[in-house]
Amino acid sequence: MIFKEIGDKKYPTIIFLHGGGLSDWSWKVIVDKFSDKYNVVTPIIDGHGEDGGEKFISIDDSASKLIDYIEKEKSGKVFAIGGLSIGAQILCEVLSQRPHITDYAIIESALVVPIKGITALTVPTYQLCYGLLKKRWFAKMQAQTLCVPDELFETYYRDSLNITKQSLINITLSNGNYLLKNAIANTTAKVLIIVGEKEIGVMKKSAKLLHTTLKESSLYIAPKLKHGELSLVYPNQYIEKLETLISNGHAHYA
Repeated sequence: MIFKEIGDKKYPTIIFLHGGGLSDWSWKVIVDKFSDKYNVVTPIIDGHGEDGGEKFISIDDSASKLIDYIEKEKSGKVFAIGGLSIGAQILCEVLSQRPHITDYAIIESALVVPIKGITALTVPTYQLCYGLLKKRWFAKMQAQTLCVPDELFETYYRDSLNITKQSLINITLSNGNYLLKNAIANTTAKVLIIVGEKEIGVMKKSAKLLHTTLKESSLYIAPKLKHGELSLVYPNQYIEKLETLISNGHAHYA
């Protein structure tokens, strides 16, 4: 896991964890906004982007690496952590293992209810289709599914060529099998949970489960938006939600 850092280290630290198939570049607008008053860290998750050569193992493994970084570099605690998709799952795991690791957390589009049959389907599917992932036309389709803005497609496509078959298999298995830990209820962080109104049912179910499990949480269902679309396509709205969470200490959204 590579840790990109911008902003003076004397400022409070905010960490942003990207989604599967993306990298630190997906946070650029948000990082630019916050880096003048925060120390902003954008990890590149194993198997992605510049860290494509490092095999992705699991959500638990990634969470352990993030915890180790925070303990060694940030004295064991940061001001806020935001995560999207698999990054949000990693964040959930971090909160489960270290309840006091952050003051604020923003969990966007986190799958915490396992998908039945994911293990049986994943390996055969990638054995057959992995070659397609390198094709530009297929990457275009994938980018649209991931809500990658058009201006970021070339960056996305370049990085997609670096993801190995084994990393893809491990990412998909880890994502689809992730089960929310009861220990996350012990976190002291103020948490905002985001899910798109147009996301599939299991994602909305996951968001509601997180909301009922986390007492200090608010749930925002983003109107007319798909998976990860708020931070990727409407970063200014995401910034507004995070700033409200921080300024109010505990935000409520309709």
